[in-house]
Amino acid sequence: MTTSGATARKSRRTKIAVVESDRGNKTLRVRIDRLVQHAKYGKYQRRKSVLHVHDEKNEAKAGDVVEIMECRPVSKTKSWRLLRVVRKAIQVS
Repeated sequence: MTTSGATARKSRRTKIAVVESDRGNKTLRVRIDRLVQHAKYGKYQRRKSVLHVHDEKNEAKAGDVVEIMECRPVSKTKSWRLLRVVRKAIQVS
């Protein structure tokens, strides 16, 4: 412990992701895409991770690019929260 009473916090992970679904109240489902090289053949394969994110103000919509940050568990599946909307999705009407 420090003598000043303030505890040093470890820097939390942040990621850039695309919103797949915004159907839940204050909940987003986001997708993080990455390329992984096959161990034997060397071909690059697309892989994805799906995370549930807490969105307190319901500001992000499907297709938006968002920045998320790791936090304490909010529910059984939500351990990330929305920091900001990086880019809004293009709405076609």
